Amino acid sequence: MRRRELLAGLAGAGTVVAGGAIAVYGIPSTEEPEDAPDPITIETVDAPGSDAGEVTIPASDRATFIDIFGTWCPPCIEQMPALGEAYERVGDDVLFVSITNESVGDGRAITEDELVDWWAENDGNWTIGLDRRAELTERYLAGGYPSAVAIDATGTVQWSDSGVKTADELVAGIEQAIEASPGADS
Repeated sequence: MRRRELLAGLAGAGTVVAGGAIAVYGIPSTEEPEDAPDPITIETVDAPGSDAGEVTIPASDRATFIDIFGTWCPPCIEQMPALGEAYERVGDDVLFVSITNESVGDGRAITEDELVDWWAENDGNWTIGLDRRAELTERYLAGGYPSAVAIDATGTVQWSDSGVKTADELVAGIEQAIEASPGADS
């Protein structure tokens, strides 16, 4: 009889512990984790460091860094030297893209030539893209302009922030995404 009482006592204690865990942490989910959002393809511009064409964000083969800017935005201009330095330090390790969702061309707010001139005047020397439907901006804008976003190769945002950042802050955020990417050296 003692054995049955002991087993019943242990089972009761297990039930109490499991109930406590559920009370604290909730019922365990049986759902699959949410997949990363679908990639978005945007148009790129023929400008210093950038070729006309398309780029898909996030990249599937490496980490991605996005700078969301506006040519009308004084802090975005202030951010350009730090972006240039960050690009020089880690640009080969990531897809490094600055994007704007400004209306460009077709008699709109800014012409493509004006955008290219702005890019050259502010020493842009990496890929620049047009987010014409503001899909990337809507998905990744971190609160204001400029916004910086570092995404790992699985499509998971590892770091994002808005406002003017130093090159060291940008590189630290980008390195988080590089380190979290599959195949990254530990």
